[in-house]
Amino acid sequence: MKKIGIIGGGAMGSGIAQVFAQKGHSVALYDTNQEALNRSKQNLAKTFEKLVAKEKYTEDQAQEIQQNIEYVSDLVAFAEVDLMIEAIVENLEIKQAVFKQVEEIVSDTCVLASNTSSLSIASIASACTKPERVIGIHFFNPAPLMALVEIIPAVQTQEGLAEEIKTLIQSVGKLPVITKDTPGFIVNRVARPFYGEAIRILEEGVADTETIDFAMTSLGSFRMGPFELMDFIGHDVNYRVTESVFEAFFYDPRFKPSFSQKRLFEAGYYGRKSGRGFYNYAEGIEKKAPSQDQALLEKIYNRILVMLINEAADALFLNIASKEDLDTAMTKGVNYPKGLLKWADEYGIENVKNDLDELYNHYHEDRYRLSPIIRNMVKNNQTFY
Repeated sequence: MKKIGIIGGGAMGSGIAQVFAQKGHSVALYDTNQEALNRSKQNLAKTFEKLVAKEKYTEDQAQEIQQNIEYVSDLVAFAEVDLMIEAIVENLEIKQAVFKQVEEIVSDTCVLASNTSSLSIASIASACTKPERVIGIHFFNPAPLMALVEIIPAVQTQEGLAEEIKTLIQSVGKLPVITKDTPGFIVNRVARPFYGEAIRILEEGVADTETIDFAMTSLGSFRMGPFELMDFIGHDVNYRVTESVFEAFFYDPRFKPSFSQKRLFEAGYYGRKSGRGFYNYAEGIEKKAPSQDQALLEKIYNRILVMLINEAADALFLNIASKEDLDTAMTKGVNYPKGLLKWADEYGIENVKNDLDELYNHYHEDRYRLSPIIRNMVKNNQTFY
């Protein structure tokens, strides 16, 4: 797969183009908006100026890489590409229309991929006359810096294509993981309790945002606490992902969104980008000092951690991905300090079971149901590794 066609000149599409161009691939970057293409070209030039200054590349190498990318506004340029990657708006109907259009232009052997973070690959593939060549290739933003790439074969995808794409992704210096075509794939599914359970703890009045964030960064060594991270991502993005995963899982209570975040979303309080989210980013306003009550901090940390472990374990139980890929996805996709299944072994499988059973017995909500794999492991005295 020497020539790559990328649809979407935004940050994600441009980033993916850079990844392939840096490894010598010929790239055609397409967008209907000429301004977006011009901006992408300018931003890439600035990026390589910095990389040359840092002596990551010579001037000649930087120029050669940039010349590997052709900026096009006509899909006819995709006639000879070996792989097309779509990186546009997260709208199923629009993606289906694009795939249908592209299929009429590319060769019969061209692989068609979507960079979707949550939509069904099977649904996207259904728009094609040759759905067996459709697959998901989900890069994380910013693509040139983030190592993880989720590879998602659909039910229609031809056998062996996922492994072929895995080899390609490895060749451009990325860490691929293969996951089933289920809502949220690995990362956006397994990470939900980090946000959802933190908000639940806040809504119950157990602790404030500062204390919950402090518990996860000080005891769990997470780079950011859940509220800091949601404000950083933006509630216009994070809330919509939570809502779409909840709906896609047939309204499973484990993925239920919160009114607290919905109200921020409705108010336009998106977080850092808007100046206000769970925190107020106006000049002169400082965060409150978190509680130093060790028992409270441990209670918060343990509760969120076991919910995360349970979600990762359930993904393994349902064969969404291998245990190695599940742990790689969380450490390389969202920078967790440890893989959750390795973390489970450290925390103690029986402790995970006891903590979750206690939560379930207290709330009697399906949200806290223990994955069968954990109960079986305790029964048979097993660990994940």
